[in-house]
Amino acid sequence: MQFPKIFSFLILALALSLSSCWDQAKKIADSSQAKEPVTTATKYPSDVLPFMDEWKILLGDGTNVKDLVDYADVNFFYVQQEAGTDWVVYKTPNSGITSRTSSNTRSELGQKEHWVPETGGKLTGTLKVMHVSTSGDARVAASFSVVVGQIHSGEGHENEPLKIFYKKFPGHDKGSLFWNYEINTEGDNKERWDFSTAIWGHDMSVVGTAPDSYPEEPADGIALGEAFSYEVNVYEGIMYLTFEREGQEPKTYTKNLIASEYVNASDVPQQVLTMFASTGQDGTEQPGAYTGELNYFKQGAYNQTNGKDPEKNMVWSTGSEVYGGDIPKQYANGSYTEVWFREATVGAGTKPAGK
Repeated sequence: MQFPKIFSFLILALALSLSSCWDQAKKIADSSQAKEPVTTATKYPSDVLPFMDEWKILLGDGTNVKDLVDYADVNFFYVQQEAGTDWVVYKTPNSGITSRTSSNTRSELGQKEHWVPETGGKLTGTLKVMHVSTSGDARVAASFSVVVGQIHSGEGHENEPLKIFYKKFPGHDKGSLFWNYEINTEGDNKERWDFSTAIWGHDMSVVGTAPDSYPEEPADGIALGEAFSYEVNVYEGIMYLTFEREGQEPKTYTKNLIASEYVNASDVPQQVLTMFASTGQDGTEQPGAYTGELNYFKQGAYNQTNGKDPEKNMVWSTGSEVYGGDIPKQYANGSYTEVWFREATVGAGTKPAGK
């Protein structure tokens, strides 16, 4: 009577043993076929440009972020690696939510610390523009352009002593780099204007003769994806600008920020009278320019192309296609700008060599 019980027990034990061996073999087989797990550490813009604690940012959808250490946004502000080099990407559509003083979107840093020209400050950047809007009105000076660095006033009219632009017309291989000085207007700020200086290529005043008719491509222009560097050094009220690119001699400029050269109507440059003729902006500047006014740096991608009607402003309203403000559609159809930085610094102004 005991034999069947012992026999049953042995059969059960053997079955369990075989089952265990099968399970173990299956795990080994599955393991041998599985890919090794990929563990990629998240890299933030603050890992590439460690000065992010000095800044806040406004993104193309209106998001305002004050703490940028270990922060990224996959749509507007993130890290892209190319050939082993990490770049911080600033991307923004032609239409979104922007600041109270602008019609244009931006994914752009704003310096937390403010300073006066007499005290000064310094901003540097090494970057390349990867995309500008492919839609816009060629007659409008701001079309197809992006600002990649600024000095912005935080007082008075809140005008901009410096804007560094990159602009490329559709169909051209090379674009232009230029910088603008905006006057700190005497009286009504509606009369303000920008004077534009070409660095490589054209200045801002070179436009098309029809919405889709473009001027001649600049022979010395900069292509999309071509790296260049700038240094903005404000020291004792004077702005010193340096621009560099491979294979070219550096370009340098100076501008007094505390004594105006535009105090009389006769001082207004012909470029300004031509470019702003349709808007009637031909004012003069306060004699002291930006003397004693709080300023701060900005850096990133400040898109200058928007969907506003060009007939209402032939300088700044670019008539771009904005797909009802739908950001994914704008990104898919070229209605955006994208700028990559690999190096940048911010700090105190320094005495220029030889001064």
